[in-house]
Amino acid sequence: MRKLVAGLFLSLDGVVESPDQWQFDNFDAEMMATMGSQLDSQDAVLLGRVTYQEWAAYWPTSTDEPFASYINNIPKYVLSTTLDRVDWQNTTLVKGDLAEEITKLKGQSGRNIGVAGSPTLVLSLLQNDLLEELTLMIHPVVVGSGKRFFKDQGDLKRLKLVRSTITSTGVAILTYQPRE
Repeated sequence: MRKLVAGLFLSLDGVVESPDQWQFDNFDAEMMATMGSQLDSQDAVLLGRVTYQEWAAYWPTSTDEPFASYINNIPKYVLSTTLDRVDWQNTTLVKGDLAEEITKLKGQSGRNIGVAGSPTLVLSLLQNDLLEELTLMIHPVVVGSGKRFFKDQGDLKRLKLVRSTITSTGVAILTYQPRE
């Protein structure tokens, strides 16, 4: 069965919103290697509605490589209760019960399914015990305001740290799995 994995850029104060505004001065070769390894292990991507709408407006015409080729060509699944259609190539709209739809995707043959961006979706997957691995790339920056990943809601979740790296620019790359 395929694994569902997610990776997020996070500030020290928990902000996940608009990492393009605060993370690039810390983006180094080690982060690129970690992200490349994650992408190489995946052959499908899940997106939430907000990330889909933002990315579908940018990536189809982008020349920012290597990610543009990757994200434009990989099968994408958009989980949304409000969208009626999706237009980006290789994209399928998924509606219905979250756990049921994720279980169907995991049951297909293939490599890992990655969650791209989509912090609201990642948190929902974590809360519903649907995520097998969560990688947080914690940047040495306090953003001050913006959407935070962890909110005052949800159930207690215990995780175990399975990998950790500190990059040359001080980014802590921490990978967690659910603790049994």
